[in-house]
Amino acid sequence: MFRTLGRFVSRRPWYVIAAWLVLTGIVLATAPTLQTTTDESEFLPAHYESVQAGKLQSQDFPADSTPGAIIVFDRADGSPLTSADRSAVTRIADRLGPQLAARTFQPQVATTSADGKPNISADGMVQLGIIGLTHGSTGYTPDAIEDAEALRDDLAALASDTDLRARTTGPVPQALDSQESTDSALTVVGIATVGLIVLLLALIFRSVIICLMPILVVGLVSAVATGLIGFANELFDLKADSSIQVILIVVLYGIGTDYILFFLFRYRERLRHGSETRPAVGYGLARAGEAIASAGGVVIVAFLALLLSSLSVFRAIGPALAIAVAVTMLAVLTLVPAIVTVLGPALFWPSRNWRTEPTGARFARLGTALGRRPALFATGSGLVLAGLAVFAFGFNPSFDFNSSLPSGAESTEALQTFRQHFAAGAAEPVPVILKADEDGKIDPAALTAMNEALRGADGVAQVFPPRMSPDGTAAAFSVVLTADPVSTEAMDDVAGPIRTAAHAAAPAGTSAYVGGTPSVFVDMQRAMTRDYAVVFPLAGLVILVILALVLRALVAPLYLMAAVGLGFGATLGATVIVFQHVRDESGLIFTLPIYIYLFVTALGTDYNILMITRLREEARAGREPRPAAAEAVRHAGPTIAAAGVILAGTFASLMLGGNSLLVSMGFALSFGIVIAAFVMSMFFTPALTALLGHWAWWPGHGDTAQPNDPAEMSDGTEPSVSPAR
Repeated sequence: MFRTLGRFVSRRPWYVIAAWLVLTGIVLATAPTLQTTTDESEFLPAHYESVQAGKLQSQDFPADSTPGAIIVFDRADGSPLTSADRSAVTRIADRLGPQLAARTFQPQVATTSADGKPNISADGMVQLGIIGLTHGSTGYTPDAIEDAEALRDDLAALASDTDLRARTTGPVPQALDSQESTDSALTVVGIATVGLIVLLLALIFRSVIICLMPILVVGLVSAVATGLIGFANELFDLKADSSIQVILIVVLYGIGTDYILFFLFRYRERLRHGSETRPAVGYGLARAGEAIASAGGVVIVAFLALLLSSLSVFRAIGPALAIAVAVTMLAVLTLVPAIVTVLGPALFWPSRNWRTEPTGARFARLGTALGRRPALFATGSGLVLAGLAVFAFGFNPSFDFNSSLPSGAESTEALQTFRQHFAAGAAEPVPVILKADEDGKIDPAALTAMNEALRGADGVAQVFPPRMSPDGTAAAFSVVLTADPVSTEAMDDVAGPIRTAAHAAAPAGTSAYVGGTPSVFVDMQRAMTRDYAVVFPLAGLVILVILALVLRALVAPLYLMAAVGLGFGATLGATVIVFQHVRDESGLIFTLPIYIYLFVTALGTDYNILMITRLREEARAGREPRPAAAEAVRHAGPTIAAAGVILAGTFASLMLGGNSLLVSMGFALSFGIVIAAFVMSMFFTPALTALLGHWAWWPGHGDTAQPNDPAEMSDGTEPSVSPAR
């Protein structure tokens, strides 16, 4: 199939290029904008308690305002607020109210708490202004972001003639800072990624055109992929996380460059044997096409497995990345060979020694050593992977999304000031909704007992008096926690004593629902646990089937998947060592294992496929298992090393993104790719294959010599078989 595709592309390159340009134009003209969200509650299915509590609160207490923003007033000189300062706060709040955009914020600023007391800290240093959201507003829309920016401008103007410092935090300002951080990270990561790719390609090929070709091709692919992702999100109402755009840049440039390298190395290899451009393109596509398509198929299937996730964030990320990889793979199999055909020898300009076969002494020595002592290489690399994987059991998930914001962001600084002067849970009281079953009513006399039960629960600092809904079918309690609402301690309190107390104290004929941010995080953790048990095994099974079909064997796919599993564990373990033990961080963002699965497991399989298909090629040329492994490392090693360095470097650029989430993700993914390329694929896989010998291909005969293998035919007519050694 790939030989036929290569023949068509090399004979009709301009048709292929024109088709891509037309497709890009159509997508750019018609695709919707890619929308993202930072609202964690939108990621959960409706059956979770936190989601049900939120719906009941909106339904039965529409006048209640969800906190949208918190204004933290203090003096810049650090002294206590004076009576004049307090009067200024009241004046600013009165003037600010009418200026608030009605589409997001309610037109009033509350400077007193639910019990009517001023929102002033016990030490008199800080006063708060609470701004609610309008009914039906989520606070995470583009309109809300614009309103948060306008709020800060209005505050700055109103406080300019006072001694006060007014800073905003809370959901909407944090979403604003998150978007600005993402935009900044997008720029930094994009520049670093492109710069690194250009530098590494220059070192490998010494060609200006090859340095620029991936940038131009991936730029075009990015436009098509982003448009198609926008269509998919709109069609299926998917909620993409705000980090998806940064991740897409890395995926498109990293994977795109890798697959281009897979093709270019085989194309250049054929040119060095004296072939002309068109036959060499056909040969390169015939040889690399299977590895690219198989590797891409594995990655796509792994990403699509996330459709089975119970969290919509992953159901959106999975298809988005699958679309990106599919478009990239299609471009490398068609557009790139067409461009290479058109450019011909000019592709390598200004290099003059591209036809010279390098000695490859380093990889030749490495291959020879592995072929002689495969047991040593398999044991050594396996122990390294297993040793690191042990630390993965110490992974402590964190659900504090605010920790991913830069330390200098206004919302972060305002929140730190708030926490220093108020009870940790005062920023966001947890709503507990008591709802009568069917058409029943709630007896107001029964609320006192439930109020007392909530007060007595561990982790509760204060419970405000309950409020009845107008129709008497629901009651709402506001519970202030002793712990920070986004902390692990708050999650434990809500999941245990608070939910237990609320459910047990609910009068007969009623049901209690605990909502709020910590409740959302508790449910997200449960959803993640379910996803780990469903998504990972199923994705592994599908990948195993694909490998079995590609290799026409059952044994090799088993140890390839075992190697990938060890690579996953080693990557997570190394990240735990660096961030939880060395840097002494309390935990790592809970989504990290999913991202490691997405990239290290899926992409690590790419390198395994490239190595195992090259090893099969050498075996089919008549070599015994150990010499075949040695030759595979010699020839595929440089490709895997170059691709691994480029992909690891692009993932490492995430560490320049400026927040803890991208730093930990950048380290984990870059380290994982290094493990996949230089330990798993370079040592573990070929060493095990050499040890197992012909059994690796059981029950098929994938390593049987095939002197007339069509893939060896450079132009479809002349076989060219490497001699056995």
